[in-house]
Amino acid sequence: MNNLIRHARHIPVGDAVPAVSISRITLSALDRGLDLELRVTAPAVGRDIPVVLFSHGHGPSLYIPSKDGYGPLASFWAEHGFAVIQPTHLNSKVAGLPPGSPGGPAFWRSRVDDMRLTLDRLDEIEANTPTLAGRLDHANVAAVGHSLGAQTVGMLLGARLTDPNDAEAVDVDLQDPRITAGILLAAPGQGGRDLNPSLAANFSFLNPDFSHMTTRTLVVAGDSDVSPHLTVRGADWHADPYRLAPGADGLLTLIGGKHGLGGIAGYDAKETDDESPERLAVTQRMTWAYLRSAFRNGDPAWPDACLALAAHGADLGRVERKSARNID
Repeated sequence: MNNLIRHARHIPVGDAVPAVSISRITLSALDRGLDLELRVTAPAVGRDIPVVLFSHGHGPSLYIPSKDGYGPLASFWAEHGFAVIQPTHLNSKVAGLPPGSPGGPAFWRSRVDDMRLTLDRLDEIEANTPTLAGRLDHANVAAVGHSLGAQTVGMLLGARLTDPNDAEAVDVDLQDPRITAGILLAAPGQGGRDLNPSLAANFSFLNPDFSHMTTRTLVVAGDSDVSPHLTVRGADWHADPYRLAPGADGLLTLIGGKHGLGGIAGYDAKETDDESPERLAVTQRMTWAYLRSAFRNGDPAWPDACLALAAHGADLGRVERKSARNID
């Protein structure tokens, strides 16, 4: 029970179960510069648990851009049936490399490699963590990312990248077929002329091509997420992956939502620019429902959630869909 939400409670969600958070899990990575540190948050009971890989954003905070952030999402998803694995990328202030290191300051290619390495070593993670041993469903894997993490996940889902300042980064294809669904939260949109000129000069890798992103994807954006430090366009820039990617079949727009999407980075976190328990609850429940239906073909969680949002939360958000494939 959460006394801070009213309308969002009408969006149906499965019964919560106890969850456990396991940290720190460390994977050796000799070519990375640092070992890869992970947190896993998972239901304390059950087997055949679907896996959600989560990629954190860049962000101004010290700890949130790491395995230790985004508790409102990781805990909620774990309490409702998913195992959430959070790698700490090299851009992390608390456990990463200095911004001037090779690949910095954003370490965009290393971030994708972190997610792939986590999948490569899933057996090892499970075998060396008694609480998880034999309980994960390796065939049901989704990826979710926020902000810069959404660009990381987008590439795993099929989006390509060309960096005009890097001769070796032309039409880079890093899609991973082991990931069968994804969610992009406050994702960067098109690059090129749509970028803030200063950003284009210093973060020229923010130049995605969504036309190859064929994996089933939900895009979540706030209609007040105006980011002049990123783009010369308005909040609609963050909806570009939905408009341009053939695999993106849903767009959840949060009314009044900014980059924090109600508070996904952490409870009472200063990084949140639009703190709202109601908006956060919508994000939690709608993303859970999308993943539930993606993991279990024919499960009505996603269409039921869309109907409930339209009936009880029209002032909080709206959903657009390209086809009926995800609500049959």
